[in-house]
Amino acid sequence: MVDAEIKTLDIVMLVDDNDTDNFISKRIIEITKFSHRVEVKSSGKGALDYLKQYENDSQNLPSIIFLDINMPIVDGFVFLYEFEKFNELVRNKCKVIILSSSDNKRDIDKIVNNNYVIKFITKPLTEIALDEIKLSNS
Repeated sequence: MVDAEIKTLDIVMLVDDNDTDNFISKRIIEITKFSHRVEVKSSGKGALDYLKQYENDSQNLPSIIFLDINMPIVDGFVFLYEFEKFNELVRNKCKVIILSSSDNKRDIDKIVNNNYVIKFITKPLTEIALDEIKLSNS
């Protein structure tokens, strides 16, 4: 069990084109009270647009972005490439965690070596994974 002193995050963002995965991830985040608010974006472009809209408003920026790798048009790699162009506020506040079913070693190695990726988690998101994130970010 996680220490009660570890606070609930204000906002996390799920970026995945799979509605079922988003539903499951959102429910586990809500059930565990990991975050007060979950922003769900079904595309990398939608997530980038959201960040652009709030890039100077830290209150609406997510603390953690759970990012899928394999999505149409703007995949995880393109998202990270564009993420690097954001201002310091966005890059420092938003920690990126890859949440993917991909087992392609080349993809995994490439993405976990990105400066903004702090962790790789294999789907589905679990309470244990969320506990580990809380502990490492406390």
